[in-house]
Amino acid sequence: MVKITWDQGFKRMYKKKVKNNEELKEKFWDAMKLFSKEPFHPRLRTHKLSGKLEGLWAFSVSYDCRVVFEFINKNEILLIDIGGHDEVY
Repeated sequence: MVKITWDQGFKRMYKKKVKNNEELKEKFWDAMKLFSKEPFHPRLRTHKLSGKLEGLWAFSVSYDCRVVFEFINKNEILLIDIGGHDEVY
């Protein structure tokens, strides 16, 4: 299991996008449970980013909700951003 840390920007976006949306909140926490155990599970569609976000990764929470993150090391991950495809990329 990997250690997951939320940066301040992620916390703000979580409150804005997820906190008051019960359906998305449930999907987010389901995805987080799976992600903490197996970051590359096929259901998450985890992928490396390129361009201005090179060095970062993303996984899907729902059809139009992505989480952008960074591997600090092989056992620790920093969550950076959450939102729709066009918002986070």
